Amino acid sequence: METTFINKIDKIIKEKHLLNHSFYKAWNEGKLSNNTLKNYAAQYFQHVSSFPRYLSAIHSNCDNIKVRQILLENLVDEEKGKDNHPELWMQFAEGMGNSRHKVKNTIPMEETEALVNTFNRLSRSEKYHIGLAALYCYESMQPEISETKKIGLKDMYGIKDENTLKFFTVHMHADKWHREVIRNLIKELSNTKEKQNEILTAVDAALNSLNNFLTGMEKTYC
Repeated sequence: METTFINKIDKIIKEKHLLNHSFYKAWNEGKLSNNTLKNYAAQYFQHVSSFPRYLSAIHSNCDNIKVRQILLENLVDEEKGKDNHPELWMQFAEGMGNSRHKVKNTIPMEETEALVNTFNRLSRSEKYHIGLAALYCYESMQPEISETKKIGLKDMYGIKDENTLKFFTVHMHADKWHREVIRNLIKELSNTKEKQNEILTAVDAALNSLNNFLTGMEKTYC
């Protein structure tokens, strides 16, 4: 039952994969303006900089030390040292022409606020499998998204600076491990019909908020 259920989750994610969104397709085809990418970097920083706090909330709500240890490793990857992931995204934003001041003071679109609010709500659920479901949605797509974005930036926009590209380089590899670990946890936790329904609801909310953000970028900046 568990294996069948996790395959169902993977199928839903595949159907709503962000690489299928017209905004990312335009990115990969070199059809977005540099100004659009600049604003995308500033807007999406809201989500990336909040991501460690999503993890912290899930970790805090988890009553299983073995699962907490796994989440802690993920959190350390996100926040440790000068190459923490929010900092790597900031370097990308700077490489696209933003200043740090602009990024930190960017007024979020309605869709950006909805994205962050959705992940905050899901990650803070007392039922930590709900937060894990949102986490899995995001991290399961990241290796392929990061690789595709990096290729597009290099081939279509002439971005060669490694500091600008480093966020994507790191997530091409790190999230493959994160994806597998969180996938196995969801398989273990989806052992009742109630939990499965809650996980499905969380997956749907997370995927919709991520896709809605990209739609907001199209409406506002394209």
